[in-house]
Amino acid sequence: MNHAPAPVGLPAPAPDDPSPTPPSRARRISRRTAWLVVVAWLLVVGALTSFAPSLDDVESNDNGNPPADSVSMRAADLAAQAYGSAGAPPAVVVLTAETPDAAARAAREVAAAIEGAALPAVTGVVDASRVPDPSGGGLVSDDGTAQLVVVTLQGSPGEDEYRDGVREIRTLTADAAGDDVDTAVTGPAGIVVDAVAVFSGSDRVLLLGTVGLVVVLLFAIYRSPVLVVVALLGVGVAMRLAEGAGALLADAGLISVSGQTASIMTVLLFGVGTDYALIIFARFREALAAHPEPGTAMAAAMRSVTGALLASVSSIVAAVLALLAAVTPTLHDFGPYLAVGVASMAAVSFTLTPALLVLTGRFAFWPRRARGSGEVPESRLWSRVAHVVTTYPRRVLLGGTAALLALSAGLVGVQQSFDMVSGFRIETESQRGQELVAASFGPGRTAPSQVLVHAGTPLTERQVGAVATALGGADGVASTGAVLPSTDGRTLSVDVVLDANPYGPEAMDLLPGLTRTAQDAAADAGVADAEVLVGGESSVAADTRAALDRDLVVVGVLMLLVVGLILGVVLRSLLAPLYLGLTLLLSYAATMGATALVALRLGGDLGIGNRVAVYVLVFLVALGVDYTIFMMTRYREELAAAPSRTALRTSIVRTGGVISSAGVILAGTFAVLMTQPIRELYQFGLAMAIGILLDTFVVRPLLVPAAIELLGRRALWPTRVRVE
Repeated sequence: MNHAPAPVGLPAPAPDDPSPTPPSRARRISRRTAWLVVVAWLLVVGALTSFAPSLDDVESNDNGNPPADSVSMRAADLAAQAYGSAGAPPAVVVLTAETPDAAARAAREVAAAIEGAALPAVTGVVDASRVPDPSGGGLVSDDGTAQLVVVTLQGSPGEDEYRDGVREIRTLTADAAGDDVDTAVTGPAGIVVDAVAVFSGSDRVLLLGTVGLVVVLLFAIYRSPVLVVVALLGVGVAMRLAEGAGALLADAGLISVSGQTASIMTVLLFGVGTDYALIIFARFREALAAHPEPGTAMAAAMRSVTGALLASVSSIVAAVLALLAAVTPTLHDFGPYLAVGVASMAAVSFTLTPALLVLTGRFAFWPRRARGSGEVPESRLWSRVAHVVTTYPRRVLLGGTAALLALSAGLVGVQQSFDMVSGFRIETESQRGQELVAASFGPGRTAPSQVLVHAGTPLTERQVGAVATALGGADGVASTGAVLPSTDGRTLSVDVVLDANPYGPEAMDLLPGLTRTAQDAAADAGVADAEVLVGGESSVAADTRAALDRDLVVVGVLMLLVVGLILGVVLRSLLAPLYLGLTLLLSYAATMGATALVALRLGGDLGIGNRVAVYVLVFLVALGVDYTIFMMTRYREELAAAPSRTALRTSIVRTGGVISSAGVILAGTFAVLMTQPIRELYQFGLAMAIGILLDTFVVRPLLVPAAIELLGRRALWPTRVRVE
């Protein structure tokens, strides 16, 4: 007889002996071994606490830029070389007053106050009084009651000096303008600072909310405070291990950890850790019916779940590491730390959780009593579900598929959103400033595009004028701003204000036209082989959109191939990964459609957050396949002693309660992200909650078993299945 491998950190089972085995020598996990495991984990946690740096000390800012070789990034590099500026995002101060004179006075005083403060981050201040254009150079509204002050900055938005400078600009603006003038500091700099402020403090809310929800749900399911403590201790130790190991790796420069990644890690560990704990609890309770001694029961329970848990861990790790194939920097950096977290949770689940259950024994289920002998009672609900699925598989499969396709229709007409300001779920000064600018100057004035023309020889005045004039008349252009040749004359920069929201799809779609206009004008003016690059926020958004569209396909295909390979190995089947993969894709489409209906149609969001689609694909496939693995491995186990239909019914009944409980808890932990004030996290949490519930109550107990019943002996092809 073949033995399953023993869990890491636990004693391997002894070989079969045909002679009766005395109870004292039965395969078991001794209390001494359990205590050694607990002490070992205490030493590991203590060492990490003492020697590993804090995660906050190594946490990097979320790199929201597109790939380095994209047009917008090349434009930023060219601007830095030609004009000696690192291209730090500028601040735009908007002032509105009752009269033109009041607005002009306020603009002059605000500009003087900012310039006089000599802030280290400020490199220049421009208001209407400082430009040669009598009309104000685009800094004065048509009726004169609104004016802009543009503050150029240096440094990185990730540096405290930069953000402190923007905050000081806001203070100086409010003090200098007076009470009769409405002011706001917006533009790219204001948006960055507001994003940091919105996100600060959210981690604590997220952690407390997740812990509270898990405690309530676990207690509602098991009514045992001991099991709640065991599960939370496991998650806590895994979190400390992941944070310590992640901080060491980040400190060594091997991985990158951002604030958003750390937030998702918290939810992931609580969700996955609780799932694994519930699976082990259920098998331990089931094993106690046949093995009254807790150590023996736990050894038997772990032998029965080791294969499924290893497959689950492998699927999640493979899915998040598939993000290494992404070209979007944020996605590329996202996977390794999450893989460290899942591996940490697996190490705890295979060692510490079983050890704690051995030490607590039957008391773990207090005040309920764990059965010491006899059969485990079957659930009426899941027995009924199993009967319906195996009796009417065609109706179940068609009905469930139709329902998921109907939800998928919610994706029709949905677009991604790259407008960070609209993604703040609380009021911010940058959002109010954007609204003031849009009302007085048009939506594109907050973030003009920068068209750069680079030639091999210095440009003449006639050539400069020809390019600037052509851009001013291009489709979608509201006005042009500063026209600035470089000191060597070979590079020309023209600020172009579009008549659309600079972060919206309309503005992105205008950029190819700007490039062609500049190229044609340069060629007509006699500029040979001119290179035209468009920079600015609209260009960054367009390049990010292109990279994310590519990553969604590449990462999705790679992830499905790897997960399919794991399923094929675990189930010893070539056919099963195909229909199981189709259910995963259908579940994903239905999830995104339902999310669009709730967040956009009902919630009023302008679009799906630009990285949400990829995040949901990765996590929903990785976590959704978990429950299928648990059910399918139980199905294979039951096939050893029963025909297909009986084995299928037993697997549905035996796994239905525990997997549904795990699904509710996992959905709940991701739903906690909906408390966050950032649209991307809100939509991600909403989508994951919807998707996990669909998988838990539709895909796994209905569609998958119905497909197996209809396929009959071919369900695990080429493995032959015995049918009734």
